[in-house]
Amino acid sequence: MALLQKIKLILILITLIGCGSKEPKTSADQDLAIGIIADCQYCYCESSPTRFYKNSPEKLQNAVDSLNSSPLDYAIHLGDFIDRDFSSFDTVGPIWSTLKTKKYQVLGNHDFSVADSLKPLVPHKMNLKQRYYSFVEQNWRFIVLDGNDLSYQGAITPEKLAQTDSLFTLLSNSKPPNLQTWNGGLSQEQLEWVESELKLAQQNKENVGFYCHFPVLGEDKVHRLWNSPQFLSLIDQYSNVKFYFNGHNHNGDYAERRGVHYLTFKGMVDTEITSAFAKVRITTDSILIQGHGREPSRSLNISVR
Repeated sequence: MALLQKIKLILILITLIGCGSKEPKTSADQDLAIGIIADCQYCYCESSPTRFYKNSPEKLQNAVDSLNSSPLDYAIHLGDFIDRDFSSFDTVGPIWSTLKTKKYQVLGNHDFSVADSLKPLVPHKMNLKQRYYSFVEQNWRFIVLDGNDLSYQGAITPEKLAQTDSLFTLLSNSKPPNLQTWNGGLSQEQLEWVESELKLAQQNKENVGFYCHFPVLGEDKVHRLWNSPQFLSLIDQYSNVKFYFNGHNHNGDYAERRGVHYLTFKGMVDTEITSAFAKVRITTDSILIQGHGREPSRSLNISVR
């Protein structure tokens, strides 16, 4: 019995020594590492001068292999995983699933370029439980928007189709350049949800990063969300918003407004051989983007507002 007590005491001492000798977490350990791809846009289709659809699986596989070579907190694809045809998901989906890290998807307009009867199945096919959602990593809340909520591609209920028509008709009076049928907008329901997420992040002292397929700011005005001014007026009120990342405009774009970085990532599908993706590291004061292929590298300061 005495021997058993001695063994227990030794084990306790070993545990305490181990706890005491553990090195404190460094600032580098607290950084967030993210993989980002935009507009893979695969289909088994003939190429056009700026779309090499059949080459996307190989480019996606190479990007996944590169992302798997680095420790990541998660990876995200910013919409238009396919160009058309529901069966296209069966080619690129298994490649995406080989990512070793957590994986997230954003809904793009081309993701709904499928038969009407199959449109309700698209989110599930992309492993999405909700069309828009949020998740938290460390002291960051990442909000993923559904820019097809009101659109002529992704609105699939009579209610959302009616809201789409109403918004499109309302905006047509001023004829903004982004009033294209291949763009979309956020419903009032989604905007109210965004506001609740922003308030929650503020309450929890979390920084906020947005992901969407459609841009809301930049030199290009044609590809923006239909109601981007309404969205911008909302997030302007929250100093904890730090970035908005999107795809859709395959040429890429960038703007800064009130300390928020609005970055459009270049499309993967656009060139015959050269790819486009990025590894992003978020530190306490910077967003460091290591671009691959057509995507340029850049450093963005995280401002305190």
